[in-house]
Amino acid sequence: MAEKEQKDLKKEDGFKKSKPDFKNKRFNKKEREDSDIDKRSICVRRVTKVVKGGKTMHFSVSMVVGDHKGKIGFGSGKAADVTMANDKAYQNAKKHMVAIPVVDGTIPHEVKGKFGKSTVLLMPASDGVGIVCGGPVRSVAELVGIKNLVSKSYGSRNKINVVKATLNGLLSLKTKEQVAALRGKAVEEI
Repeated sequence: MAEKEQKDLKKEDGFKKSKPDFKNKRFNKKEREDSDIDKRSICVRRVTKVVKGGKTMHFSVSMVVGDHKGKIGFGSGKAADVTMANDKAYQNAKKHMVAIPVVDGTIPHEVKGKFGKSTVLLMPASDGVGIVCGGPVRSVAELVGIKNLVSKSYGSRNKINVVKATLNGLLSLKTKEQVAALRGKAVEEI
């Protein structure tokens, strides 16, 4: 009898014993990291493979991801469905993220990137110029966080090769501090 009375009192007071809801109060670390990363699809291709019974169709997706703070990654994925290929490309690109030096919203110096027969010339620009680049180079520059850049593509205009050439060029960039450290001198001496 005493237990029933206690239960009734608890119901009347509005006291309800339940587990605390941590999902609303805390943010999962992976979700927080993913929210910072922006993604752009470079190209979606339908590819087929000839097998004994006929042709099997798949989709190949190439994607660039970046955090607008100097980190960028490129990846590709293939699957029977476009959404699955998109997810694979996103995970692959996230896994291969690298840091790029960005100085005052542009690159530290002029650089040429090459991949295959594609060559991309990247030149720093002053404030207010914006990103004067072709489609694939523009996607990479925006996702890195570069605000002012001028570029010119030579040779093959294949989107995937142009992105890889751009990334090769950006990876070869060095800041004044890095050059000074390599030469064993102070930054002012250079």
